[in-house]
Amino acid sequence: MVPAQNFVFASKDGTIAYKANGNIPVYKNGKDALLPLPGWEEASEWKQYIPFDELPKVINPEKGYIATANNKITTDDYPYHISNVWAQPYRYERIAEVLENSEKITVENMQKLQMDSFNMQAKEFVPAFLEQLKGEELSDQAEHALEILKEWDYEDTASASEPLIFHHWYEKIETTIYQDIPDSMLDLFKVKGQTTDALLRKEIDGENSAWLEDYGGLHQVLITSLHESLAELEEKYGEDISEWEWGDYHRVYFEHPLSSVHPVLKYFFNKEDPLPVDGSRITPMAASYETETGVVDHGASWRFVIDMEEAGKGYHLVAPGQSGHFKSQWYHDQLDDWVKGEYHETYLDRKTGDQLILRP
Repeated sequence: MVPAQNFVFASKDGTIAYKANGNIPVYKNGKDALLPLPGWEEASEWKQYIPFDELPKVINPEKGYIATANNKITTDDYPYHISNVWAQPYRYERIAEVLENSEKITVENMQKLQMDSFNMQAKEFVPAFLEQLKGEELSDQAEHALEILKEWDYEDTASASEPLIFHHWYEKIETTIYQDIPDSMLDLFKVKGQTTDALLRKEIDGENSAWLEDYGGLHQVLITSLHESLAELEEKYGEDISEWEWGDYHRVYFEHPLSSVHPVLKYFFNKEDPLPVDGSRITPMAASYETETGVVDHGASWRFVIDMEEAGKGYHLVAPGQSGHFKSQWYHDQLDDWVKGEYHETYLDRKTGDQLILRP
């Protein structure tokens, strides 16, 4: 798993760099090849800067807090380009909801919020999907799935079946409506989730969209995608929906870069099995995953909470551990803690443990 990052660079010669192949910035050299951005060359220096006083900012907001979750932070009339790539707003909306309904903010509150797995997207769309399919003749499996979703508390909990059903259903909706887009183009469509949300809202509000009308409209797309997603899940996890769990699919695995070189290295660096984990890419507990495998590969590798009234004491989670050496006792000692949200206390005025001395 890697921490969330995005790159958008503009150089003097007009090339554009962006996130690709993991977290390696690349640029297009006028042909089809994507090459590492040569940041050491003059031509790749910044073309211009946003004046400091005109950077997005907020000072002492009336609402009493500042929060972001990779969501869009500027209004449409902001004169400078920041990015075309923003996260869906659900994580921020949940954070704001919790903060605005909290009478008192404590360290424990903030730790709980960082581990919050409430799915605001499901809260928005599940009732609308259920209404769309009310009275429809569906398979027994589909009827059962809808009954389960009807009772869902919208928590992406590892032990629950509902998030497994919802996320696969939503992904199948996307697969259906974008199926005619060539893979070469779809690979560039990195933030299609926001587009899908907008298309679904438009249809739910009674406006037709060509993207869905080509496949029978929202009603038919929901039916088709539900049956297809349930068939795939049944093949993987069995016929009994009540036995399905989000954590059977959604698991975290902090792969060492050398693990893929040879099975022997994988044994030493990553001999633990992936762990079931709450959350998803749209919950405050960010745990984005590879769609094909369900393995979490994107999220907050470091969680940190501090009460500034006691600034010498902090609460941390650094996964999988603070050491990169597989023989160290701190190599993966925080792996389970990261999954469970069990924070480690650190102090500025307490010096204990081994001392590292660097001599020239």
